[in-house]
Order: sequence, then structure tokens, then C-alpha cells
Amino acid sequence: MRHRLIPAIALTALWLTASATSGAQVASPAAARAAAAATATAATAATAATAATAAASGGIADGYFAAVRPALSGVRAKETVAYMDKFVRWPGNPGFDSSIAHVAARLAAAGYVEQSAANPTDRLTYRIEKYPMATPAWEPLDALVRIVGTSGAPVLAFATNRNMLATNSFSTADGGIDAELVHVDAITPAALDAANVAGKIVLADGRIGQLFTEAVVKRGAVGVMAYSMPAYTQPEKNTHSIQFSGIGFDSTKKTWGIVLSFDARRQLNAALAAGPVRLHVETKSHFVNPATELAIVADVRGSAKPDERFVYSAHVQEPGANDDASGVGALAEMARTLGALVKAGRVDPKRTITMLWGQEIRVTDRYLKQDQERLKGVRWGISLDMVGEDTQKTGGTFLIEKMPDPSAIWTRGDDKHSEWGGQALDEAAMKPHYFNDFLLARCLEQSKATGWVVKTNPFEGGSDHTAYLNNGKPGVLFWHFTDQFYHTDGDRIEMVSPAALQNVGISALVSGLVLASADGNSARAIVAELQRAALARLETEATLGKESITAGGDQVQERHIIDVWGKWYVDALKSTVDIEVGGSSAQTNAAITAAVIGVQTRTQALVKSLTAE
Repeated sequence: MRHRLIPAIALTALWLTASATSGAQVASPAAARAAAAATATAATAATAATAATAAASGGIADGYFAAVRPALSGVRAKETVAYMDKFVRWPGNPGFDSSIAHVAARLAAAGYVEQSAANPTDRLTYRIEKYPMATPAWEPLDALVRIVGTSGAPVLAFATNRNMLATNSFSTADGGIDAELVHVDAITPAALDAANVAGKIVLADGRIGQLFTEAVVKRGAVGVMAYSMPAYTQPEKNTHSIQFSGIGFDSTKKTWGIVLSFDARRQLNAALAAGPVRLHVETKSHFVNPATELAIVADVRGSAKPDERFVYSAHVQEPGANDDASGVGALAEMARTLGALVKAGRVDPKRTITMLWGQEIRVTDRYLKQDQERLKGVRWGISLDMVGEDTQKTGGTFLIEKMPDPSAIWTRGDDKHSEWGGQALDEAAMKPHYFNDFLLARCLEQSKATGWVVKTNPFEGGSDHTAYLNNGKPGVLFWHFTDQFYHTDGDRIEMVSPAALQNVGISALVSGLVLASADGNSARAIVAELQRAALARLETEATLGKESITAGGDQVQERHIIDVWGKWYVDALKSTVDIEVGGSSAQTNAAITAAVIGVQTRTQALVKSLTAE
């Protein structure tokens, strides 16, 4: 699931605060130019030598790929997805808790020690955290909608549409309820007042939560039915799909909401067109009160810098297999693989690798906010959300949602927002960092080996990566879109691909291992890789700029776009000072300085070339 929560201004302020206190320093451009005569040539040679050494040995990550690829199983990851797919999982309900217990059991079987029983020498540990919930936890059990006086199949049944019952719905009395159905053209006070909805079931297009408030809470309706399916879910084709939705918890009214499929809406509207309609509705649900929200934190302690860490997040709640049982399953298999490789001596992370499972955004935000000393050591975060799609069935492709870069301001060329939707950011919201290009490069290495399709999208927000960014930490989302079964009861285990789980799991784990143990050679190879990405992007933007100017575009604006991209990459290069374990060496700092100068020089040349146009 994705939530539209992130205010860009607040995110920017937190990011700038964190960046200002990061501790590592690179020479300013002015200082760099003053020293360039003595150092630039040697630094460039050092960077080239590093890249050559990495290429000769197969690349920055090849040793880790060689260790992880044969060990990480998409089939095992899918076993966890299949287990979770049995449940409609909301925090505090039995399905959520059972899923947490399943992951904990897998961690224990992989050699992770429950933290309270761990010895100081145990590198692999986990704990289950418990948090009291302010509201009851909800679990749907059954539901049925039938037109009174008809025989045959019901309009809707929980057995085939488990998303039909809106979250926080109460149970009807034994035997259900019969009531008149009325349709309103709009969820407005005037339309609802005109329909005299008290004691009736109200049907409308729109958000069921809004309809519930206006019709039930304010006007005494006995229940509501709403239809709202985005075009990308292809409701005319997937006529029985229902996206889950919810109503406010109301312990006074204690009634219900039914979310409709395209076909159910058609049946009800057709019946109303023929005359008055009465419906028979049965709902059954369970509330856990008091309820407890569970979360898991697992660590593979770093051998050299245990207070510095790479963090992964996957959310447990929601009914879907891909969203996000797939992320939970992928991360559980990553944890098993990592534990096995550490115990076998195949890998030795110098920094700690942390894995989080729990409620979306909250589990990550809470982990980052709970301990300010721990927060200082968090270097990177990846959100694993909807990572298992069988794209031949769901549509779409794997995507890396980037930290805010200028493609989120000027979205053009090969950059495309997903159908989930994004909005243009301003320049103050930019997050210059090497993480975007580093992760893309690792995924493309996996793609080269397997044929996996890898794409990116500009920043949109809405999952655990926003929690990292809001707390001033680099955060990126691994996901898939467009998924025609997104948030629907069509998101079941048959839509999940073991190959996708394996490709994502391998790429994510290798990325973490590289950064957790990066030495000077690795750091300088990443600097060189980032410089190549910067120069390629600048050339692309220059070409787009020339095309725009030729077509009558604003020359000043096009020069500005190049300049902003150049500055973004200059700052991204400067951020590489935190890669090398133990601190950036003089050789690495020199390589960074040379790369910065190279990007600045090319930026100026390309801006000038657009001026010449």
C-alpha cells in the first residue's frame, strides 16, 4: 500500500538538518580548484585505476553476487507469501500476528537468536516489539449481499470477494438485515437529504468513508455501499475486483459498509432501474480490544562499525499477496540468506544490517525516532513493497522509485511517473545522493544476468522510503506498477512470481552488503560509476534541451535545467564521503574532488552549448 503523507517542505528541512550534521567533509569547489593543479591529474588517475581494478575483478559487487545468487531462493520467499495470503492482515488482528510469528519462526530457524536470550558474541539477533493500540483491531469473517426475492448467486459473497467488507464494519444481527436500497448521484448533503436515507441502505459512487459519515453517522442510514475503482485496475475487464477501503470506527452506530465491484454495481443499478429494491445483507467481523501492534527488528551486527547500519523495511498489513506479503517474504529470505552466508564465513558485514517488519511507514518511522543515537548511525534505507509481481499477469514492471532528483521537477524523456501518481516537486525538495544510481547499477547487473526488466520512476512518496527521508536519511522504494490488481481481492498468491522475488532479493541484499563493507577501492569505484551516470544524464538533458529550444522552448529554462542537474550530481558526488568504512581516505577524497570538477566542467560546457543555440 502507499499513503500520500509526505510534505515536501518538512522532508526538505529534515534532510538538510541531517546533511548538515553528517560530519564528513569534502573540499568546497573553490578550494578544490585552488588545489586542482597539484591533485586533479593524480586523482583522476586514481579513480581510473580503481575502476579498472574493479572491472578486472568483475565489478564493484561481483563477489557478493557470486555468494548471494545461488543461496537466495524465490521459491522459499514465496512460501512466506503463500502463508500470509491466507489472512486479511490489519495491525493487531490474528492474521497480522500470525504473519509476524511466521517471520520470527523463520528467523529462529535461520540461526537468529531472540535478543533477550542472546550472548554478546551472537551477531544474528531479532526481537518482537509490542505497542498498545489506541483503537480495536479489526478482522473480517464473512459477508453476503442478495437482492430480496431473487434466487441464484448473491450479488456479492465474502468467499469470492474478501475485500467487500469495509474495514471497521460491525456484524449484523444473526440472520442479517433486510432494507430498502436507495441510490444517490453524489455524496452531498443535498442529495442525501433529498433521498431521505434514514433506515435505508445507500448506494453511491465515491469514497465509502465519506458516504458512511454523511449517510450513516449524520442521517441514520443502516448501511452504505460504494463503488470507486481507478481506471488502471481495468474494472470493465476485472469486473469482480474490489479495492479494499474502510469506514470510521463507530462503536455507537455499530453498522457496516460494503465496497462494490464493477459487476455488483451494475447488478444493483439495473435492479433499481426496474423498480424498488430491497437487499438482504449479512456481515460478520471480529474486534480485538485491547489490541497490540507487533513488529520485528532483526540485526546482523557489523564486525567493525556496528553502530552504522543499512536498514530494510517491509510492511505486514493489508490483504494482498503482492502488497505486501511479497516484501515480507523477500526480506525473510534475504535474512535467511544473509545469516547463512555470515555463519559460513562467506560474507562479513563491517556495518550492521537491520531488517524491519511491521505496519507500513510506522514501523520505520518509529525505529528511526525511538533512539537519536541509533538514528545517527543509519546510513541507508530500502522499502520493499510489492516486489513479487508476475508482470505477465499483473502488468507493469519493476521500478526503483528514486529519492527526489530533478526528474521529479522536470519529468521528461524516459522519465515517467507511475499511474499511482506523482506531483511536481520544487528545487528545495531535492535530495542529492549517490543512492539512486548505486541501486540502479546493482539492479541492472542482476538484469544483465537474468533478463529482468528494471526501470525507475521519479519520487512520488507513500511507503516506508518516506519515513527514511522524513528523518533525514537516504531512502528508496523497490516496487512494481502498474498492477491491475493493486489493492484488490485479485492480488492473490497466483499473481506472485518466484523469479521476481529472487531478482529483487538478490539485488537488494547485494546492495546492502557492498555498502556495509565498502573499502577504499569500492568507494572510489562507486564515485567513478556515479560520475559516469552524471555525465550521461547531463548529455541526455542537453539533447532534450536542444530539442525543446528548436521547438520554441525557453532557452533560459533549458539552461537552468542543465545547471540544476549538474549541481544535483555535484552534491551527490560529495555525499560519497560516507561510503568507506572507517572514513573517507585521502585517496578517496581526491577521487571525489576530481569527479566533482569533471561534472562541473561538463555542466558549464553544456549550459554554454545551449546558449550558443
